Amino acid sequence: MSHRDTTTVTPAGTGTAPAGSPPSQHRATASTQVVPGPAKQRDAFFDNAKYLTIVLVAAGHAWEPLRDGSRAAAALYMLVYTFHMPAFIVISGYFSRSFDASPERIKRLVTQLVVPYVVFETAYTLYTRWTDQAPDRPISLLDPLYLTWFLAALFVWRLTTPLWRTVRWPLPLALTIAALATVAPIGDDLALQRTLQFLPYFVLGLCLKPEHFQLVRRRWVRLPALLVFAGGLAVAYWAVPRMTTAWFLHDDSAVELGAPGWYGPVMTLVLFGCSLLLVACFLAWIPGRRTWFTALGAGTLYGYLLHGFVAQGAKFWGWYEPAWVHRPLGEIIVTAVAVTVVTVLCTPPVRRVFRFVVEPGTEWAFRRTAATKPSGVRGGTRTAPGR
Repeated sequence: MSHRDTTTVTPAGTGTAPAGSPPSQHRATASTQVVPGPAKQRDAFFDNAKYLTIVLVAAGHAWEPLRDGSRAAAALYMLVYTFHMPAFIVISGYFSRSFDASPERIKRLVTQLVVPYVVFETAYTLYTRWTDQAPDRPISLLDPLYLTWFLAALFVWRLTTPLWRTVRWPLPLALTIAALATVAPIGDDLALQRTLQFLPYFVLGLCLKPEHFQLVRRRWVRLPALLVFAGGLAVAYWAVPRMTTAWFLHDDSAVELGAPGWYGPVMTLVLFGCSLLLVACFLAWIPGRRTWFTALGAGTLYGYLLHGFVAQGAKFWGWYEPAWVHRPLGEIIVTAVAVTVVTVLCTPPVRRVFRFVVEPGTEWAFRRTAATKPSGVRGGTRTAPGR
């Protein structure tokens, strides 16, 4: 597994709406919002989507060491990597629509992204010095390591949100930038190559409205969605020996992948179309009601940041060395273990233990503004959780 593997997660706590309301009534914001009265209930649809996507993230990591000996595992890996990352980023963009760079939202951005980035960038560097037998690996906050790249990318995307909400044709502009980012190497600073190549998905999320999610959730869409996934898996199975999965990581230019420069813009448009089709099909099967895993959607940031330690350790401890692991039953067991681990990491007990590093309290570091000062009225204004 590359240290710059493509797994992502939206920050825990986004996506709230009145209980039982359809998506067309949702009101979502990207960061802190002051509201009167009790906190609003979370939107089950988006919590379900986030949990199921983090499950695919963990499964993809579990399949990565199995690809060389199993064409089926490689095909599943390619299919999942076509859409799970775009799905996360589209949802992240959707819940960033109201980001306006106000002081309160900047504070929340620092708490949700900057502090966890620094903590986990340091932790993963120290951990992989051991698991990768690389004792001299430097701690660099400019070169995101492993899972932390998404925190850096989301920070950049959100800071630019006011710009994308202002320009006349945001999505075509973002696609142009992404296409240009595939022509030549850019460098590793803040995962800029990947940040720019995935930018159109975030901008698309900014442009979406609740009714767009309602369209893909209609009952008649589900059967065609299954057929699309079946066709996508067949194409992936065919493409395994003919195409490198590095295209789906969006971490390199076309030249670095051994292709002519003009391949990059073409692949940008092709992959964008394929990814969005699969994202729509994926969302078509997301339940809108509360299920046993709905509450886990609030903890996907924990599952995302913590499961990487298990994924890295599994290879170091030789869990993939037995021959039976690379047979069909072994691959099923590996998948089940990965799903179980990431599910546990999203649960409230784990979140309570690790909240001090994933969602640290940083109020002491900021000046109090009028929006955060006590109103002096019992039951007055308070900050809605998870915004």
